[in-house]
Amino acid sequence: MPTPTIAALILAAGKGTRMHSAKPKVLQTMLGEPMLRHVYNALAPRFGSEAFTVVGHGAELVERAFPEMAARFVIQGEQLGTGHALQAAWETINTAGAAYCLVINGDTPLVSAEALDRLLAQAGCCDIAFMSITPRDPAGFGRVVRDENRRVAAIVEAKDYSVAEHGPATGEVNAGIYLLRAASVGPLLGRLGNDNRSGEYYITDLIGLAVADGLTVEGVQCGDDVSLMGINSPRELIRAESALRRRIVEAHIDRGVLIHNPETVIIGPGVVIEPGAEIFGHCEIYGASTVAAGARLGSYTHITNASFAPGCVVREFCHIEGTEVGPDAVVGPYARLRPGTVLRTGARVGNFVEVKKTVLGEGAKASHLTYLGDAEVGAGANIGAGTITCNYDGKNKFTTVIGPGAFIGSNTALVAPVTVGRDALVGAGSTITKDVPDEGGAIARAKQTNISRRLKKS
Repeated sequence: MPTPTIAALILAAGKGTRMHSAKPKVLQTMLGEPMLRHVYNALAPRFGSEAFTVVGHGAELVERAFPEMAARFVIQGEQLGTGHALQAAWETINTAGAAYCLVINGDTPLVSAEALDRLLAQAGCCDIAFMSITPRDPAGFGRVVRDENRRVAAIVEAKDYSVAEHGPATGEVNAGIYLLRAASVGPLLGRLGNDNRSGEYYITDLIGLAVADGLTVEGVQCGDDVSLMGINSPRELIRAESALRRRIVEAHIDRGVLIHNPETVIIGPGVVIEPGAEIFGHCEIYGASTVAAGARLGSYTHITNASFAPGCVVREFCHIEGTEVGPDAVVGPYARLRPGTVLRTGARVGNFVEVKKTVLGEGAKASHLTYLGDAEVGAGANIGAGTITCNYDGKNKFTTVIGPGAFIGSNTALVAPVTVGRDALVGAGSTITKDVPDEGGAIARAKQTNISRRLKKS
């Protein structure tokens, strides 16, 4: 029997009032990434980038955050509940032609691909399947109601649950992740109502309608797996972020990454670290950063979208973004590397040095108290303390070129566009506005004048 085709639909239209933020709830971040990104990551092994997403509140912000997914967005003009969101997307789902539709909320960032596979395994076996959990605190999650034979009878939202009507609560709640047979569920959607305390159309009402019509409904019980729970408040977000941080750090340790003081290390979900790398807490690594085997990252370092080659060393208290750190290069302590920076093999950037959109050639050094912006520094060049490249004239940015083997004396200002040639020497305290030839020397400062200093006698 062929495996039924499945489409994926993410519900991401809600405002998230309890987050106390004007930003759409699915754009609240965990480990540097929006919650919705984590859900996309969980779906990717099975669906790639083919998931549909229902957006509504702040739709333009969600599209800006995920332009690559925008072609598969469905607009929910009014946010009238999860059932209404499904109604708004159903024509799109039918057009996709899949036999089943996986529906998941965009505020479940801890869900894993493995957990979803348990639900997807129900395809072909029932008309509706959903995931349920039994957490310590059921909070505001919909209660699962079962009959005397333990078969699913309904899901009742917490606000509408009544012991007198529905019986004693069992602690089993709805995780908000569903697998729907398109041919069976389509006819039920028009029968959803909003006669409840919130005045909303709920997906959960499909369960009772399906049972009443004799359709097969399965609740996939997942115990106390709180990773399936949605996030509705800042406290829940913080708690989930802590759990995800531990999960990621421990996974890297299990793969052979040496992480000292691991409880203080934060690693984003998109970071790739090879076994044999060494990291010291406190350290934060985000974005699409990569760390090769043999690289060493020191404490109190903040890293975003940077790469680190074998043998490089990042000393303590550095801020690094959008940078390539080459083999055996040394950074810090107290260095700031901004986007567009490239350190070639053995290059050195020392304390209180800021580098932006600059390439330091092999073995080049800027050891302390320096700013290099929009520059090309040749192999073996030495940049003295207090040197700055004056790259901006108020309207445009210009490039400074420092040739291989050049020596720039301390406290020098290089006014771009300017080139200092190969093996050239610039005297300390100079302001260089003209090119310096290869193997040449330059000094540009006022002549020293000594004056008499008469001290008053007491």
